[in-house]
Amino acid sequence: MSCIFCDISAGDAEASFVYEDERTIAFLDIAPLNAGHTLVVPRTHAASLEEIEPDDAQRIVRVAQRVAIALRRTGFRVEGVNLWLADGAAAGQDVFHAHMHVVPRFDGDGFVVSLPPDRHRPDREELNANAAQLRSAL
Repeated sequence: MSCIFCDISAGDAEASFVYEDERTIAFLDIAPLNAGHTLVVPRTHAASLEEIEPDDAQRIVRVAQRVAIALRRTGFRVEGVNLWLADGAAAGQDVFHAHMHVVPRFDGDGFVVSLPPDRHRPDREELNANAAQLRSAL
């Protein structure tokens, strides 16, 4: 199965690189939400967050932080930054090679992250039961 991010990492597909090291690449998104929208990608293929090597996961977060800081030093309009990692199709992942988006944001940019107004608000008992379930899975 072909992976565009593996192809980019290998130099077999074009990208506008922002950063490269032995474990990680960062390049501009070809359909950016705003100017400077960057993808941070481990060089080693991992389709999901579960599959990514812990050192690679740590590295993409560190590189994403560096890119976010650098965005504020550019001429791009940056009033805030979203870091976004979609894990699985239901979460919006459309390229199945784990990656983090670094999205420069500004008021009125049209990108909306919204939560349903009538979200379930569990009581402490339910929260504690859910926390216990999650702890046991760790």
